[in-house]
Amino acid sequence: MKSIYLIRHCSASGQEPDAELTGEGSQQAERLAEFLSQENIERIISSPFTRAVQSIEPLRSQQGIELTLDMRLTERILSKQPLEDWLEKLEASFSNMDQVVGEGESSQIAQNRIVEVLEDLLRGPEQRVALVSHGNLLSLLLNYVDPRFGFREWQSLSNPDVYLITSDEDGSLTMTRLWKS
Repeated sequence: MKSIYLIRHCSASGQEPDAELTGEGSQQAERLAEFLSQENIERIISSPFTRAVQSIEPLRSQQGIELTLDMRLTERILSKQPLEDWLEKLEASFSNMDQVVGEGESSQIAQNRIVEVLEDLLRGPEQRVALVSHGNLLSLLLNYVDPRFGFREWQSLSNPDVYLITSDEDGSLTMTRLWKS
């Protein structure tokens, strides 16, 4: 059985790619490392955004696990322009997966790229992999595994958060929330 740990980054100072963890976020990263230390993770794949890398760095350094950065794990861009009604647009994007706002990325396109990462991991040799990314993108992967996971579930995510996706020998996927904030 394959185990894929989906990890949402810890509390950050902003949404920009180079936004760092806050002081609280750094403490969360230490707790996250402690939480995951017994999971025997073999590989870590992360969004290259600073907050994602900093979130998993304590575990990576303690366990000596190689870190691979993957652009497919960057956060979904709902819109390239600021939106006053961004929350309503985001909610609508869970119902209409093909909705595009301006020059943004549809939920379907974003979901396709993170599912591609999951499929690569399921075909790969490692049995226990940590995948570090962002709330909206991880929600789209969780929606792929369980279509009931939608906007309201996205709203209930914490920073950090950890879900486990397991794949049985027949290829069926199940998900479990592990992190209790």
